[in-house]
Amino acid sequence: MTADGICGDETKLELLVIQPSPFCNLDCDYCYLPNRQSKVRMSREVLAKVFARALESSAGAAGGFTVVWHAGEPLALPVAYYREALEILRAENHRQVEVGHSVQTNATLLTPEWCGFLRSEGFRVGVSVDGPDFLHDRHRKTRSGRGTHVQVMRGIRLLLEHGIPFHVITVLTRQSLDYPDEIFDFYRREGIRQIGFNVEEIEGPHRVSSLEGGEADRLYRAFLSRFFDLVNGSGEAYAVREFDGAIAAVRSGLTGELPVAQQTTPMAIISVDHLGNFSTFSPEFLGLEHEHYSGFSFGNVMHDSFDSMHSNGAFQQVARDIASGVRRCRESCAYFRWCRGDGPVNKLFENGSLDSTETMFCRLSKQAVMDTVLDKLEAATRTLTPLRRCR
Repeated sequence: MTADGICGDETKLELLVIQPSPFCNLDCDYCYLPNRQSKVRMSREVLAKVFARALESSAGAAGGFTVVWHAGEPLALPVAYYREALEILRAENHRQVEVGHSVQTNATLLTPEWCGFLRSEGFRVGVSVDGPDFLHDRHRKTRSGRGTHVQVMRGIRLLLEHGIPFHVITVLTRQSLDYPDEIFDFYRREGIRQIGFNVEEIEGPHRVSSLEGGEADRLYRAFLSRFFDLVNGSGEAYAVREFDGAIAAVRSGLTGELPVAQQTTPMAIISVDHLGNFSTFSPEFLGLEHEHYSGFSFGNVMHDSFDSMHSNGAFQQVARDIASGVRRCRESCAYFRWCRGDGPVNKLFENGSLDSTETMFCRLSKQAVMDTVLDKLEAATRTLTPLRRCR
């Protein structure tokens, strides 16, 4: 990433997103993933190649990285699959590169065996839960249309019982915005202290969001403001990704340090599907199609190195348009120092082009968050008692 936020050729691999299987046992109505009913899994041979390609790549050689098991319900595969996967990784990791592991799960399939494995192997765990049952069960259902909140909470309580740290990702829809107090009370009551909010995005097959329109913008800002006050006044330690990220950005702005936008930086994130097809930039690109592009798969691990994607024509077109879109953001947006023109997949599916600027995703998850945090910091500063001058 160059100093102005434009994607460049040299970077460090930070996230290796692996899809062990596209299958998911839920049917959430806002999900962007295709083929969620397919139970095919990544083979041992493909998995070995994924690790080998990552470890031999210029980006992977730059330092340690995290493997994110995602893009489906990873726990739908047995524990034995992941035990073998870690053995394969150890066999391929000749240079002893530091590799961490993270799993994003709906928690409905968690068992004591799973908890023992996740804890012993030091996996970071993210759980998808949309707050209390009356909100969660509106969107996160089984294929038969039943809510899943009871099963998710059973999984969360297993994590708590086994002492496994975890964070939650809550998707905020239009309905959620009316209930900041209820959502906060749910977290507090259930022992959830690490929280991230995703907005309901327009991506892939999910073409409409309940957060479109000016009213949603106003309500989203009101939600953030109220939630900030609830956290700040609770007397307890909460880590809210959006607030912590904005505060860190304010601090980095004071020191001159600039954040790297992973999703506009080639090979900062590499995503691999169960067949070995790989992509970079936004993980959501993998498996998606768009009329303006020939595809977002830039090779296959069975016959292509990760470094070879730089000579791939589809990659070059995508990278060129992303870079142009980032330049447009830098030239036109007051929030650029924070977001760095990030979120190319949102630009594509909201604006129809990677070479574009502001999106609903940007206005809510970037601009509204930063405005809220700055307002709260400014208000806190006004209430400070000035120090008496020494005489």
